Amino acid sequence: MQLARAVDSYLRHISIERGLSENTVSAYRRDLAGYVAWLAAQGVDESSAVTPELVAGFIAERSGAQPPVAASSLARLQSSVRGLHRFLAREGIEDADPSVRLRPPKQPRRLPKALTIDQVEALLDAAGPPPPTAAGDETGAAPGDLLGLRDRALLELLYATGARVSEIVQLDVDDVGHGDVLRVRGKGSKERIVPVGSYARAAVDAYLTRARPELSRRGRASARLFLGARGAPLSRQSAWLIIHAAAERAQLTAHVSPHTLRHSFATHLLQGGADVRVVQELLGHASVATTQIYTYVSVDALRDVYATSHPRAR
Repeated sequence: MQLARAVDSYLRHISIERGLSENTVSAYRRDLAGYVAWLAAQGVDESSAVTPELVAGFIAERSGAQPPVAASSLARLQSSVRGLHRFLAREGIEDADPSVRLRPPKQPRRLPKALTIDQVEALLDAAGPPPPTAAGDETGAAPGDLLGLRDRALLELLYATGARVSEIVQLDVDDVGHGDVLRVRGKGSKERIVPVGSYARAAVDAYLTRARPELSRRGRASARLFLGARGAPLSRQSAWLIIHAAAERAQLTAHVSPHTLRHSFATHLLQGGADVRVVQELLGHASVATTQIYTYVSVDALRDVYATSHPRAR
């Protein structure tokens, strides 16, 4: 089979049958486009002509690229190539899998960066005004407050649920109409239910009541919860810029991204005594091994406290 057709078939398989996310499929498409182009330069355009030596040569060339390819990107590249050939062999399109001996690179363990609770509170306060607490406060927000109410609700929800930013920006208004829980659609279109605390609930209610109706009038009707200044659904990139701007206003010197709030959510839960398997469910991790990296963060924090507090620690 022509390699271009083989790649198309594989991408359809992982998108439709395996239900992988749009972002994952796009990443695999980019990886395999580079792979097919490299094979074409070697004079190979049929999947039956790919040998273990060619597969190894491609990975070796990418491994030695300058500037160096990140270990995570190289691991995903290998996963893309192995997935393609494994699919072709399993479907009977090819007799053998030339990537069967390929082993993923060993990646260094990188501990996620979490904010302190004080830093999170400073970030939330910098995002926008807190929701009104006065009884019967029905006054509309000033034009400049509309986006502040939205930004505060966005960050409160990210920290309260530990959801990925892609999951939050894809929420519809109906998804938050279930009291103190949130229905989140994660990777592979898998749904999970996540509790929402009172602070985030109040921020979302204030945004829905005082800001979203006006933002909605500025654009075409949309069911999405978070809208941009012109009424269109908020994008991941816009959410990233909102968080970055809030971090600057809060004078947080550490790099802060949407995932920083997810890391902080998990770390603070574990530090508060939550079971790792509960945190796994809340984060939507397929394996508890993925969640356990946060236990290392908590152990490191315990060591620091011990070292600075115990009279005979040193």
